Amino acid sequence: MEKDDSFILEIVDENEKASKPAGFNLDQTLEEVDQFIQKLVPGENKFVKCIDPLQELVDSRIALYEQKEPAAKFGLNIDEDNSFFEAVRRLSLIVNNLDEFPSDLAAISCLNRASSAHFRAMLLFECELRALLDNPKRTGDPNFDPKSPNTDGSQGSSKSEDEFPYFSSQSIHVMNQISTAMILAGYEAECCTVYGGLRLKALDVEFSKQCYENINVEDIQKMSWESLEGEINNWIHIMKFCTTNLFPAERNLCDSVFSDNRLTAQRLFCDLATSLSIRLLNFPNALVWPRRYSTEKLFKFLDIYEMLQDLANLNIGNDSSAEEFMSETSMAQRRIGGAVMSIFSQIESSIKNDNAGRTPVAGGAVHPLTRYTMNYLKYACEYKDTLEQVFQNQEKVQGSPRQKVVEQESKDVIEDDDRCPPLSPFALKLMMVIDLLDANIEMKSKLYRNPALRLVFLMNNGRYILQKIKESAEIYEMMGPYWSRKRTSELRRYHKTYQRETWSNVLQCISHEGVQVNGKVSKPILKERFKNFNSIFDEILKTQSSWIVSDGKLRSELRVSISSVVIPAYRSFLGRFKSYLDNNKQAGKYIKYQPEDIEELIEQLFEGNTASMAPRR
Repeated sequence: MEKDDSFILEIVDENEKASKPAGFNLDQTLEEVDQFIQKLVPGENKFVKCIDPLQELVDSRIALYEQKEPAAKFGLNIDEDNSFFEAVRRLSLIVNNLDEFPSDLAAISCLNRASSAHFRAMLLFECELRALLDNPKRTGDPNFDPKSPNTDGSQGSSKSEDEFPYFSSQSIHVMNQISTAMILAGYEAECCTVYGGLRLKALDVEFSKQCYENINVEDIQKMSWESLEGEINNWIHIMKFCTTNLFPAERNLCDSVFSDNRLTAQRLFCDLATSLSIRLLNFPNALVWPRRYSTEKLFKFLDIYEMLQDLANLNIGNDSSAEEFMSETSMAQRRIGGAVMSIFSQIESSIKNDNAGRTPVAGGAVHPLTRYTMNYLKYACEYKDTLEQVFQNQEKVQGSPRQKVVEQESKDVIEDDDRCPPLSPFALKLMMVIDLLDANIEMKSKLYRNPALRLVFLMNNGRYILQKIKESAEIYEMMGPYWSRKRTSELRRYHKTYQRETWSNVLQCISHEGVQVNGKVSKPILKERFKNFNSIFDEILKTQSSWIVSDGKLRSELRVSISSVVIPAYRSFLGRFKSYLDNNKQAGKYIKYQPEDIEELIEQLFEGNTASMAPRR
């Protein structure tokens, strides 16, 4: 018989020639084996005739492969490797169906030899798979083409050898051939044990490169926040590396090596991802143990929650193999979510308990509590989607006693607006916090003895709250336009009440009514009116120039509204009655201001002192 050239090494030494069975034709032998396996006719003499050459071929090839270096046994001659794997595949079909074959002595002897060769082939595959996994940067055949017709093409998407997981296309192709052969032969457990163990070891090495350390509850309890914040940042960095690089690359490797066994690939990757994830989850799980975190720590916990969500979003499958991964990830996320809610709720406590002293803020300025709360909420709402998810997962909107309280407290905001959509748990919480802040500011306003200053304080704080909400698209969306219109109307009411409280007495002084007695202008009354106007206006100017309205638009609105009623009234009064004063000297004594002076002085109101007017957020 002629020798099949596709099965001969390009460089054949004397040992290789001696190891090939005499008169052997690979294609013919494989065809005969296939025909025999299809028929499986008991007692047929053809059995020994077709099995023996196949067994001898496998034994001879194993002997040659065993002489080569580990991790370099396959890949030098792709055609010969493919032929060997085909021969082993036929041998696996025979060995896995022993009960169907003849039971005479000759057949049993032949089957024993075949089983022995088959077992040696599996040992060879297992050792080579181990060697390949242990040597990812092994240099392969420079002419190897994973897209050639002689390969399965499953490595076309693999990364460069300089990137994780560092395997060449040739190495991945050989591992794919080995895994396919071992699983077909019934050695899936052995294959997966080798692969899973060594890949976990490789992933541990990558973890070490990222300076990952296991930190337990005792370590966290002893750490200062500065140190703990550094550990959180490092954990987030490692999580990003895992979710964007390590896990996707490992998934691609599993899919490539086990391209013919997708369920096995999924299970292996899931086991690896679960093992690593449990180590990663130890840190956030330890964070939530008894340690109280102040409100400023909220944002780091939100960062952690978002990273856990990225981990949960990894597509690792939806069968039973993914249950542990999803369970552990969800549990850690619920714990961090609970911590987020606990920390966020502290803003309520800080508002309720803010009763520092009985001294009001100088000049009716924006209270520090208002600034802190609104800036905190504005920053927090940059995480709006995450907070919505946290509150949605942690609280049941329907049937919760706490929820009913929140809804009742916020009912006045939305009860008249049919267009207002249903509020989410987080939106209700946000509204509740702002309602608490309003109540606290209202209480603090009562510390001012001057009713006008009390109104300025309410305007300052109300405008600050409204502006912060308008500046944040996220808060404005949750609060809704109806709330903003209601708040604007409230501020207008404060404005009108302030104007009445402060300037009604001024306007009475320059009213035309009551100046005439028996149809004639009374000079004493007129002099008293000018005198009273000067006194009241001076007092207002002295007092309210030290008051603070830090919002430029509100300050301008107040000044314009004052000028619009005072200056026309004063100009009219002055023009109507100035001539009734006896002479210029007498007029100068009672007419202290011209209308232009009044307008200029009104522009000095609400400036405060220089220190108080420093720019604020």
